[in-house]
Amino acid sequence: MMNSEVPLTGQSRFAEPRDVEHIETWIFDLDNTLYPAQCRLFDQVERKIGEYVASFFQIDPDTARGRQKEFFHNHGSTLRGMMLLHDMEPDDYLEYVHDIDLSPVDPDPLLDEALTRLPGRKLIFTSATTAHAERVIKRLGVDHHFEVIFDVVAAEYTPKPHPVTYDRLLTQHAVDPKVSVFFDDIARNLKPAAEIGMTTVWIPGHHKWAQPEDDDDYIHFVAEHLAGWLDVAVPS
Repeated sequence: MMNSEVPLTGQSRFAEPRDVEHIETWIFDLDNTLYPAQCRLFDQVERKIGEYVASFFQIDPDTARGRQKEFFHNHGSTLRGMMLLHDMEPDDYLEYVHDIDLSPVDPDPLLDEALTRLPGRKLIFTSATTAHAERVIKRLGVDHHFEVIFDVVAAEYTPKPHPVTYDRLLTQHAVDPKVSVFFDDIARNLKPAAEIGMTTVWIPGHHKWAQPEDDDDYIHFVAEHLAGWLDVAVPS
């Protein structure tokens, strides 16, 4: 089960400073992690994925939605399913689905301050594109913190939680998992990270499919507010 020794503060389970003293590399998912799920950016992305699928196959929206979900559940992402089964070129798809309104994302000075205090390297590990990630972190006002954005292209279009994608991240950027922590809003994405020795932090979201499975030993900590969790874990 999730770490029962970590004290509860409000609605969040926080790490004590000693729990992250060994961390040298801080790895963050982007969407619904660096910004709150309440921004609902993924709702925009999901709608645009549906539009793209409907246009690609020339089918109605309801049929497109069903096919989209089938790709997601069988292959980890709609993109991967369409590339594997229908030889779709990814660039046009990725540009279309990430052309969204970012106005719901506000600057986050508390997150900026918390990231400033973190010792060591800071990376983004996202199934989106670098261009999308750069736009988001600029909106948040935290773009100056990150050494690397490891995106879907760097992952060779293989999404989390495929283990090979984590291996590519470690190899390309000389990351030691034993001294790294990974934050993600989709619980299953934390499992491969824990299996290779990373500390894991789950950022709960509102999507049912992002919730933990019955066996949640791979989730070490839960943080419903990222900046608050970091503030307690690494105080000034």
